[in-house]
Amino acid sequence: MYVGNIMLLVLNLPLIGLWVQVLKVPYKILFPLILLFCIIGVYSINNSTFEIALMLIFGVLGYLMRKYKYEGAPMVLAFVLGPMFENSLRQSLLLSDGSFSIFFARPIAAGGMIVTILLLIGAIIPTFRKKREAIPMKEET
Repeated sequence: MYVGNIMLLVLNLPLIGLWVQVLKVPYKILFPLILLFCIIGVYSINNSTFEIALMLIFGVLGYLMRKYKYEGAPMVLAFVLGPMFENSLRQSLLLSDGSFSIFFARPIAAGGMIVTILLLIGAIIPTFRKKREAIPMKEET
């Protein structure tokens, strides 16, 4: 990694002017080029047009999430950690013969579950408060 970073430093320092010029390229030219390189990259991995369609669908989803001010990081985290979580959950339930009490049997596991439940409740409470405040406002009008 050190060698790679040194090589990047040696290559990029003289090319700073070029990278600044790339930033001056208008968006209407830069966007189609970025899209073209993404499509070529996705297609070159497995030669699959399905993956191009999948990339475009997730691109539109990402655009909509940004437009409506949703965070994208939790979704990416869920895609990465979801399969590992499912495997671990399946293994735990197999060890306990299907009983969820295994998640509360040990002190650290029970503490983690309690903290998780409290965080979920804390995230839901503001929604109920907004609904409760909206009901009297409707009755006044």
